[in-house]
Amino acid sequence: MSGDKKVKDLIIDAFEYPHVPYWFTIKQAIMVIKKSAVGTEKLAPTVLVFDEKYNLMGTLTTREILIGLEPALSKPEAIAEGVAGMFGEESKKRAERPVSEVMIPVRYFVEPDDPITKAAAYLMIHHDLILLPVVKEKKLVGVVRMTEIFNELSSTIL
Repeated sequence: MSGDKKVKDLIIDAFEYPHVPYWFTIKQAIMVIKKSAVGTEKLAPTVLVFDEKYNLMGTLTTREILIGLEPALSKPEAIAEGVAGMFGEESKKRAERPVSEVMIPVRYFVEPDDPITKAAAYLMIHHDLILLPVVKEKKLVGVVRMTEIFNELSSTIL
């Protein structure tokens, strides 16, 4: 039964996942995302952001990148105001900002022996996350994504 599965059964090694140091620019992070998709049709939706000692600081999703480039997108009235002037010269300037200014700081973690239902049923859903860092003895060992958890849990229904 999938409810018995542990996070370690679905873990992705953290260093196989796209990652950048916090001082990289948004533009550099975009290049990392695009490079991670070479040979596939899918972009990585999230990049891990590390400090100089490879401590995980946060995550950077394509959503944060787009809002970082064009802050007006986060406003409900953005469409009503018009999108014609978006993603121009100002966005190119914003692309030179460090990713640390737009990343989401990591606040939630799971451990390898935690059940996947803990990661999915509570942390990911409650905090609107698409991945969670997996730590063992306070050291990052990987990530677990909502996609794999969904696939695992939904297979018990089907």
